[in-house]
Amino acid sequence: MYQSITIVGRLGRDPEMRYLPSGDPVTTFSVATDRVWTDRSGQRQRETAWFRVTVFGKSAETANQYLSKGKMVLVEGRLAVDPKTGGPRIYTRQDGTVAASFEIVANTVRFLSPREEGIAGTEEPPEIHAESEEDMPF
Repeated sequence: MYQSITIVGRLGRDPEMRYLPSGDPVTTFSVATDRVWTDRSGQRQRETAWFRVTVFGKSAETANQYLSKGKMVLVEGRLAVDPKTGGPRIYTRQDGTVAASFEIVANTVRFLSPREEGIAGTEEPPEIHAESEEDMPF
């Protein structure tokens, strides 16, 4: 059996890095993807889907170093499912309404935004890959 998801979108906020009790780094960030189409009446429509992305190990450090709000990325990985439902993680918002969160454990993160022009000493960010399934702590 195999499962894979690929998304392209922009970061909704700066990445957040933390460390597991084992000392391994973990970085999370949110990515917005848009779908734009014209409906039958000729009106332009837009639908935005948000994904929460988690990256582990050296890849987490690299993502935290090079990514920031608004940067475009391609993320390849697997969906992390809610063990109770087998689907997206379900939670209750502060206002009491139910919401769902699509979560991806990244294997690959490709930086699609060009590096900033005119900044001395900037280097091209590398493409990051999880070295193996063993790099992921679950």
